[in-house]
Amino acid sequence: MNPANTPKQLTRDNAVLLLVDHQIGLYTGVRDTDVLHLKHNIVGLTRAMLALKVPVIVTTTSEKMWGPLIPELADVLRGVKIIERTTVNAWDEKRVADAVKATGRKKLIVTGISTDVCLAFPAIAALADGFESYAVIGASGGFTQTQVDMGILRMQQAGVIPVSYSNVAVEILADNAAPEAEAVYAALSMPFSGLVFGLRQYYSHA
Repeated sequence: MNPANTPKQLTRDNAVLLLVDHQIGLYTGVRDTDVLHLKHNIVGLTRAMLALKVPVIVTTTSEKMWGPLIPELADVLRGVKIIERTTVNAWDEKRVADAVKATGRKKLIVTGISTDVCLAFPAIAALADGFESYAVIGASGGFTQTQVDMGILRMQQAGVIPVSYSNVAVEILADNAAPEAEAVYAALSMPFSGLVFGLRQYYSHA
């Protein structure tokens, strides 16, 4: 990639998180990854973004068909308005696109179930609206591995940037001395985070 075309770093001032269709019914069809692992990643990412005060936009589709948000995520998002829609592509729902645009941020971090539809469609559509789209692969799931692989390939060909749930949060954190650092690492449940902050407290009192 030409350095001149390299996207600038994600920050707490330029990023917005869009959560698409993390619903109970859709999670029953996930086959490409362990569902408990997937829940860990999406909840951890969301908690980290909230700790960093990054805006979070949440949408569901046809809840009478696919059910409400998974309870683990709903618990973290208490007080955050959920935009229920009927469109397949979340970006086709004006309320969703308008909510993202109202944040004034141009770097859109997207997760969704399934990867090839709920994630890929809005991530690609947002590019045409002038956003830089980042697809969080580890916080999204699919109904077959082939569907996931084709969804990722399609997004990459369109210019969407694939990322993991943890590197997005850590990139935005930027500084381990930031006051939110402990909350971010705790949200991500990284095995070494307890040791890291235990050592930090030790040296701060040494």
